[in-house]
Amino acid sequence: MESLKLYGKSDLRFEEAEKPIIRKANEVIVEVKAVGICGSDLSRYKKLGPYIPGMIWGHEFSGIISEIGEDVKEVKVGDRVATCPALVCEDLEVEECYYCKKSEYARCLNLTVVGAKHPGGFAEYVALPEKNVLKLPDSVDFESAAMIEPSAVVAHGLFKSNAKAGDDLVVVGCGNIGLLTIKWAQVMGFDKIIALDINDAALKSAKETGATHTINTLKVDPLEELAAITNHLGAQCVVESAGSPITSAQVFAYAKKGGDVIFMGIPYADVNIERFYFEQIVRKELNVIGSWNAISAPFPGDEWSATIKALSSGKIEFKSMISHRLSLSDGPSIFEEITNNRDKNFGKVMFYPNA
Repeated sequence: MESLKLYGKSDLRFEEAEKPIIRKANEVIVEVKAVGICGSDLSRYKKLGPYIPGMIWGHEFSGIISEIGEDVKEVKVGDRVATCPALVCEDLEVEECYYCKKSEYARCLNLTVVGAKHPGGFAEYVALPEKNVLKLPDSVDFESAAMIEPSAVVAHGLFKSNAKAGDDLVVVGCGNIGLLTIKWAQVMGFDKIIALDINDAALKSAKETGATHTINTLKVDPLEELAAITNHLGAQCVVESAGSPITSAQVFAYAKKGGDVIFMGIPYADVNIERFYFEQIVRKELNVIGSWNAISAPFPGDEWSATIKALSSGKIEFKSMISHRLSLSDGPSIFEEITNNRDKNFGKVMFYPNA
């Protein structure tokens, strides 16, 4: 089968690979129909390299069930499915860890995803446990379904917040996770949705996605702008999705007293917090929330079912975020293009194996 394998930093190859087979009675084989590039894929391509050289990577994908193991009960061959890439203790055949015993799967001590240490979605076929696939309504197409995973990442974080409909939200960083945050903020009924970035093209996308206000933090003082927008209070919910060491400190100043600051981005360098920003945590009695992955109990969690429900009802859509529709063979060139043009505003890049 066709696949993309990462051998080292900036060493991505379009190669033939063996088609996966069912090795456990609870496994299914998914024929991949759409698979997207995640920001973490870009980091691993350019900065980190693979966990295992030559691994098929990719973890945001959807497809059709092509084979099932003998113990599979909930899906059948031909079913259209979204996929959850997370693998926890029971999937890895290790003793159940402290957190898995409590059904806190996002905190699993052995947590990994397909595409890291197990073959992933940049291929024509993938093997997964049955519990990692979710049947799709007829109204949800494959490319939208491939974005359920990043949507669930955002929902996982926002569901931790105390914010409610009518509150204001600030999102820092208008990449794909930032745009999905804006979409979820609309679904959840937030009032003012304020997007911050240093790229005008990204802010234009944020406005088109549904942000009520946009702020280029290189051109104006964001604190002054936010004060004017929020009646000098700040926002009840602030989401850091840029992964910038600078914004990871600044976000504390954007929240109102008693507000929630949710970290969805992972900083790419050390974070040094100036006294002014650190004091905001204490003086405002902020709730600082780390949000990792997209899974909860019952596995894979409400994040997934809520996304599918919102998609099928038309409350949320993802297709407008897709900027590139490519074949797997285009993988090496598009990864190089994206990582060498970081000032260019790329949307979601989607591959279509088996097209």
